[in-house]
Amino acid sequence: MSVESEYGTEEYAYLTTIGRVTGQPREIEIWFGARGNTIYMLAGSGHAAHWVMNLIVRPEVTVRIADRVYIGRARVLESGEEEQQARLLLAGKYQGWKPGAPLSGWARTALPVAVDLLVEPEEEG
Repeated sequence: MSVESEYGTEEYAYLTTIGRVTGQPREIEIWFGARGNTIYMLAGSGHAAHWVMNLIVRPEVTVRIADRVYIGRARVLESGEEEQQARLLLAGKYQGWKPGAPLSGWARTALPVAVDLLVEPEEEG
């Protein structure tokens, strides 16, 4: 099963980055969207968000969704199809966006970030 199918409807994820100055874990609660085993988030403060600055320096992160903790690798999305799909995903989940409607300012301008989650295979038995 994928993160999307198991936890895609959860309201929040808890992203832990490592502080770029302190080296200490920093956890935030954040909206997210999931596709397969990748989660997407939007940083309203863009590159000025501390969590974004942290993951640029050290992209290894952990993500807690409901009762499950994942290890992942974060990346800031460049312009392109994945970036646009992330915006639509989050706008649809949290703002009720529908195809053909304009995106909100947040969905249009916030910095999109992806975290590719490492998911262990299902145990057989």
